[in-house]
Amino acid sequence: MSELTLTVMRLGFLAVLWLFVIVAVQVIRSDLFGTRVTQRGARREAGRQQQAARQAPPQQRQQPAGGRRGRNAPTKLVVTEGTLTGTTVALQGQTITLGRAHDSTIVLDDDYASSRHARIYPDRDGQWIVEDLGSTNGTYLDRTRLTTPTPIALGAPIRIGKTVIELRK
Repeated sequence: MSELTLTVMRLGFLAVLWLFVIVAVQVIRSDLFGTRVTQRGARREAGRQQQAARQAPPQQRQQPAGGRRGRNAPTKLVVTEGTLTGTTVALQGQTITLGRAHDSTIVLDDDYASSRHARIYPDRDGQWIVEDLGSTNGTYLDRTRLTTPTPIALGAPIRIGKTVIELRK
């Protein structure tokens, strides 16, 4: 082999080695510090909601964000079991995401939860719906594993791993 070929192979091997080191450092850094969460998506979503409100007919503008609310309508989501016991989230008509991802509304520190595990959202009638987002270990509503989006009764336990969540007044 010529001297030029050996030098090119050494430089190529050195470049691949440095690339491996840089990628390894980035993975360790992201594990230690997590991913950076920006608010840019939230601003876009707020802009879309304002635009939709301006385009809606006057009858729809007067309704509250969660649709029709009755006397027995839930106003908060409470964690009753798990590491986040006592955590309360006010229900204001927005979608609540549950999972291990840092941008979830309720971040679950649970080995049995997926990064995007489930979501809870209001429908047009003011009823709250829970939906499993294809999680590995499943989402349970009153001991029943969810396969489709399902309405949530007031006080019904929603289990995700070791965490139990309920809708309350």
